Amino acid sequence: MADFIQTTNTKSAVRDLTVPIADITTFDALVQDIIDTNPFGCTSYTEKGVPIDPVVRSQERYDAKIIYENLEADTVGDVSVQVESVTAFGAAAGHVMADNDLANAIGGTQSRNTAKDTFSCKLKCHDANSETYYVTLSRDKVRISSYTDDAIRAAVEAWADGKPELS
Repeated sequence: MADFIQTTNTKSAVRDLTVPIADITTFDALVQDIIDTNPFGCTSYTEKGVPIDPVVRSQERYDAKIIYENLEADTVGDVSVQVESVTAFGAAAGHVMADNDLANAIGGTQSRNTAKDTFSCKLKCHDANSETYYVTLSRDKVRISSYTDDAIRAAVEAWADGKPELS
């Protein structure tokens, strides 16, 4: 039988945040800042004849939490709404909050539990050295994955060090 032979040596690194990112607005602003300002020095490239921007949203997931309480303020139910965009996040949460039939079926009054909301956005980045890697921001961590050049980690770390919300 043939042996497997290692063809790449990719790395990953994670920064656990001491305080979760406050809200969806702050989170989305951080993601958009990376896309708009390109702080990692990424470059455009062409894939299958299609031009690709230096940094693009690759995968997103946003989860809004709604709890239902009875008259004694006991939690009697909860709803989690998972969507793939920031726009859908706000719209879906708003629809659930406005759904009094659902609240009656659950047996309580609905309220947003924003402290339990989760968000994640994976950015596909193309380094000047032609390496493609990913930076994933979530509410409580930042992860760099699929990189080989330590300069990539250093660039992401330098950017994160300058963002108070990522301490």
